[in-house]
Amino acid sequence: MTSRLYLEDLHVGQTFVTPSVTVTADEIKAFARQYDPQPFHLDEEAAQDSLFAGLAASGWHTAALSMRLLVDGLPIAGGLVGVGGETTWPRPTRPGDTLTVHVEVLEITPSKSRPDRGMVRTRNETRNQHGEPVQVSNLGIVAWRRGVRRREVHHEGHEEERHEEHGATGAALGGRTLSDLRIAASPH
Repeated sequence: MTSRLYLEDLHVGQTFVTPSVTVTADEIKAFARQYDPQPFHLDEEAAQDSLFAGLAASGWHTAALSMRLLVDGLPIAGGLVGVGGETTWPRPTRPGDTLTVHVEVLEITPSKSRPDRGMVRTRNETRNQHGEPVQVSNLGIVAWRRGVRRREVHHEGHEEERHEEHGATGAALGGRTLSDLRIAASPH
């Protein structure tokens, strides 16, 4: 595995290219059945009469595949924790398309209030085998600094203080615990 990247390792203009994945018609339909059951994602014949003029993956399927490729190809220490952005789908992902994400670092902003991290703005283009963008995202990502103390929340929900010199870190939850997030997300 590639070594983990910290805020100090990144610079504006830096680029990354992820591994690739090929999408099948069966995968498009399976994702659509579960998450976006619209005719143009489920049935080739019905899709012919749609805006897409053929079977097309859900934009959310393309987004999920892009996320997986980013996890595999953009080794940010602490994981890829997004803090907002914008995504567009300029053309559909089709059965047989081979997708790769091309990432460019646009901006790096060290946090003034939290010395253990900063914000990295990226432009991510998910391209098909012809180099055509099927998804374009401008995103903010949390990036950790090396050698700073921070609280880490584990998947079991308990916290620990950690001093990081080398290696991967835990989940970045903005100093909140999983309990805080559950309370914030509850409808009450």
